[in-house]
Amino acid sequence: MSKGKGGSSHRSAISGRYVTSGHGKANPRTTVKESGGKSGSTGGAYRSAISGRFVTTKHGKASPHTTVRES
Repeated sequence: MSKGKGGSSHRSAISGRYVTSGHGKANPRTTVKESGGKSGSTGGAYRSAISGRFVTTKHGKASPHTTVRES
């Protein structure tokens, strides 16, 4: 699944690939829902797939299956 314009999509915290909406909803602890139309950069920060909050780089590197590196 490619990321479309607008709307939202789900991305796997494990592989970093975009996954179907059904997979994202079935696996909320290892996928991140992303909203379309965002602009700007987060500077390579890490975000928790579980809470959706930004986490420290140390935590992000220590938890690669439940965090996503934002770019």
